Amino acid sequence: MTAPHAPAFRVAARLGLATSALMFALIVLGSVVRTTGSGLACPDWPLCHGRLIPPLQFNVFIEWFHRLIALLVSLLLFATVAWSLTRRALRARLGGLALLASGLLLVQVLLGALTVWKLLHPSVVSSHLAVALLLFASMLALTLVARAEAGLGAPVAATARPPGLLPAFALAAVMVYGQSLLGGLVSTHHAGLACPDWPTCHGAWFPPLAGLVGLQVLHRWGAYLLVAAMIVVAARARGAPDAALRAGGPLALGLTLAQVAVGVTNVFLAVPVWLSAVHLALATGLLATLVTLTFRAALLPARAPAASLAAAS
Repeated sequence: MTAPHAPAFRVAARLGLATSALMFALIVLGSVVRTTGSGLACPDWPLCHGRLIPPLQFNVFIEWFHRLIALLVSLLLFATVAWSLTRRALRARLGGLALLASGLLLVQVLLGALTVWKLLHPSVVSSHLAVALLLFASMLALTLVARAEAGLGAPVAATARPPGLLPAFALAAVMVYGQSLLGGLVSTHHAGLACPDWPTCHGAWFPPLAGLVGLQVLHRWGAYLLVAAMIVVAARARGAPDAALRAGGPLALGLTLAQVAVGVTNVFLAVPVWLSAVHLALATGLLATLVTLTFRAALLPARAPAASLAAAS
């Protein structure tokens, strides 16, 4: 049914993938802006020191470059949305996601301005990250739908997906998103070193959950819970009829363990800029992995195909 429109869907998939990749870089660069204290290096918005190209001292350049990448992301996103909405076949399948991405982008731009106007208020900065990750997931979903409609990379399975596999992937994706937001709160409240030791916090296994210490401990407990969830996901994925899902479960677990290791190293090295960026990059990559695996699992039949049932009987 979609074969005549496959080339148009392929273009949408390429645009969406390029937008998602650049958005990934923008999210990681946002971490560098925050950890280098460059968030107010440009004290005005949308200009920087009243100029399109300001004097490029170190911090000014980081913030200005972040804004430049944000502009490129916006242009790519609107190109993707325009391509998707101006073609009837694409509009039917991609229109909802395209409009969602457009709305999230407008909110994100407003939050970017408020970040400057409100002098890096933690709630605004945390909201900025929250919307960025939602926007990233939305564009990734649009890309995956476009690829599927173009006949690219769809799973082929003769049997149904195992019961509980789709909810396991979906729940894990939501947990990663929540844990990322909790990590953003730790960063914006400068609670990264509220517990200077690990695995204890100031020598205590269960310190009071109050103030910055409480925020840091909740983030640690969230990481442990996430590891447990990924172990379940990896175990459930072993029975998947699709090879990509069978490989994706252990990949998600490996990324989670790497993320925990980086988090612990952050404590011992006093949160260096480069390692903080790696921490957010891993979190965003893990979210992308689980969104992709959830979508792929959703494409598998909930019941065995008729041909398989007939052969079995």
